[in-house]
Amino acid sequence: MSNHRGQRAFIVEDETLVLFNLEDILSELGCVVVGQAMRLSDAVQLAGKTEAVDFALLDVNLRGEQVFPVAELLHARGIPIIFATGYGAGGLPDAWREHPVIVKPYTLQDVETALDKLVMAAP
Repeated sequence: MSNHRGQRAFIVEDETLVLFNLEDILSELGCVVVGQAMRLSDAVQLAGKTEAVDFALLDVNLRGEQVFPVAELLHARGIPIIFATGYGAGGLPDAWREHPVIVKPYTLQDVETALDKLVMAAP
């Protein structure tokens, strides 16, 4: 049984199959997806107005655009962030390396481990 039951997620992922897989993983962990975006422009709009978000899971590269403007908006709102990338933490700018990273292709266990890190880091 996951200790993440009921946590509300905001997802930014530009690949449809990866997005569906991530939704399934989060559902299996007991999380609820309250917002999702596949393009940077949509993600920027939703990041400022999606309510009741416990964490965000952001794909770093969205069709050649970096997700960091979205991360800045979410960080300013105090929303914990997990980054997804094929490059690992080394692919993030220094300012974002303290956040959990899941490396693509990731598994349910990878997502759960990253969520556990968020829980442990929470004040």
